[in-house]
Amino acid sequence: MIAFKQLLASDVIVTPFEVNKSFTFSGSGMIAPTVGIDRFLGVNINSNPWVSGSNPTGYIQGSVQDQELVYDSIKQLYYSNYLSSSYGDNINTASIIPGVNTGSDVLVGTTPSPGMYDTYNQTTLTFAKSFPTGSNESVGVISIPSRLFGDYIQPNSFFLRYYDVDGDVTVRITEDGQGNIKAGIGASNRIIGNIFYPHGMIIITDQMYSYPMYIATDITCSFSSSYMLYETQYKCTFRENEFNYTLNPTLQYDTSGSVYSYTTSSQWAPYISTVGLYDEAQNLLAVGKLSQPLPTSATTDTTILINLDM
Repeated sequence: MIAFKQLLASDVIVTPFEVNKSFTFSGSGMIAPTVGIDRFLGVNINSNPWVSGSNPTGYIQGSVQDQELVYDSIKQLYYSNYLSSSYGDNINTASIIPGVNTGSDVLVGTTPSPGMYDTYNQTTLTFAKSFPTGSNESVGVISIPSRLFGDYIQPNSFFLRYYDVDGDVTVRITEDGQGNIKAGIGASNRIIGNIFYPHGMIIITDQMYSYPMYIATDITCSFSSSYMLYETQYKCTFRENEFNYTLNPTLQYDTSGSVYSYTTSSQWAPYISTVGLYDEAQNLLAVGKLSQPLPTSATTDTTILINLDM
């Protein structure tokens, strides 16, 4: 049998905490096809008219995209402000000379602005981003599903390794924690694209690496995910005059409800082994089991803390 006590808002504390998990995948031909990490190739084709399915790309069955659409999507989402300037287009603003009313206000200065896009920069620092705009130039895309990276990929955790087309030179791709993708062959180290941590997107814009990465057959990829969990702590406090009488029916020696005499002794106390959390309709939501039964106290308050991670 059970006894209820209502919890107050002050008895509940919610604490956020971040958890991380590392992933490593390797394979031939694909990056972990069973978990959905895919590679795409976007190409600046500019076909007119555009024909759906004419230029397929993607390594995972059921995840095939069009090369032209991949290119246009990447350009629109991440590089729209960087097409005419590698450091980004500034936002143009105009000054207002007030008139008699709002209809007679005069704008002085240029109002059209190329710097009007949200291109999801990963840092507040000023840094260069380049995007290939020549005919048939390509971008390589690695798409990591959100169920793997959680809220975002941890900066300084992404690593990709593959062999060049001859299979004898190892290409290592890393990132600098500020959103830049770097590649190294031997002692070289150059920026070849960008990583967008909250989206799980790795974009290779350097023509030396975009297509070779896409067709590579021996690949190892690793990264760390980050996910926010919330720990809820319930403080279950009962006073010295509460829960000091057992409701266990086995202590009744007859059907009238009479209990054994030793249960009324001042030296006797029931033990608590389980705490259940209920909603207002008395539906059981969670159960907390004590490592060992806890005797109630007739002289002091007792508090049991229940931690629930969600």
